[in-house]
Amino acid sequence: MANTTFNGPVRSQNGFQSITVNSTTGAVTVDASFGTAITLGTQSLSGAGAVDITNAFTALTTTGSAQALTLANGTANQMKIITHVVDGGSAVLTPTTKVGFSTITFTNAGESATLVYTAAGWAIVSLNGAVAA
Repeated sequence: MANTTFNGPVRSQNGFQSITVNSTTGAVTVDASFGTAITLGTQSLSGAGAVDITNAFTALTTTGSAQALTLANGTANQMKIITHVVDGGSAVLTPTTKVGFSTITFTNAGESATLVYTAAGWAIVSLNGAVAA
């Protein structure tokens, strides 16, 4: 189906879904659901590595001490939420381009960071237990 542009409100009684269709297999993946609650696409990250910019939410499982996390540049107004869900150590996030901080450290399960990408880089919207330096 082609793109459709609407002029005026679009309404649904049963919500909306943003999907991706695998061009090879035809498998449908729901990236986000919009209804009475909004469900964000999720990256499950275990150990050190890259926090993706494809999904709005990253569920972090640490598996050692001071694990290095990276975050590439996003697009203007993009939001990113990172939550430490399983505590097996700590992790240090270093975004490529950031505003007013160098790193964010996650030490305990339940800690989180919400970031927005601006013209100047990733900016912190809120921290819950995580520590910016």
